[in-house]
Amino acid sequence: MPSSAKPSLEAWNKKLHIYLGLYFLFFLWLFVFTGLLLNHPLWRFAEFWPQRIETSYERSIDRIPAEGDLERAQSVMQQLGLAGEIDWPPKQPGADRLEFSVNRPGNMNRVSVDLAANRASVQHIEINAWGVMHVLHTFSGTRANNPEARRDWSLTTLWVLAMDALAAGLILMVLSSYYMCWRLHPKRRAGSISLAAGVVVCGFFVFGLSWL
Repeated sequence: MPSSAKPSLEAWNKKLHIYLGLYFLFFLWLFVFTGLLLNHPLWRFAEFWPQRIETSYERSIDRIPAEGDLERAQSVMQQLGLAGEIDWPPKQPGADRLEFSVNRPGNMNRVSVDLAANRASVQHIEINAWGVMHVLHTFSGTRANNPEARRDWSLTTLWVLAMDALAAGLILMVLSSYYMCWRLHPKRRAGSISLAAGVVVCGFFVFGLSWL
């Protein structure tokens, strides 16, 4: 009975490793490539900010509700046809004005609303595909310097869930790799050396740099 159970476990482990790797292949490539772009911002071929396209416009809007800033911002967005994650300034300029940004990979919109005149001014910034890849690497809908920020765009939540799934999948793939290496008795020594080397190098960057 144990002999039949072991091949079954090994077979499922191999299937898990293969299919997770195939599913997450392009996610991993995207993560690796965008990481390279962030590490090398001076690569000329991947420039995006100097090539940005900026436009500004003003629109009259209907009177918006006064329940709260989020509801008012969503009303303005609906009237202007904007969609994306709302980002707030540290402080609103006054009771008769509402300012916020609407961001999504590829474009940013800085919105300033004159509540008394029912008029909105928008500064629209559009970036190229290289800029989109930069944004995707860190796009989460939250900011460390603004703990009150909450995700309010459904596609942001979907992207975050996809990245959480990628993290969980990588953990499973690593564990399945450890298991396969352990089952290959002649490879245990080399596998243990590789594991120890990875732990030492990673530990140096996580903990050692703060001591130097």
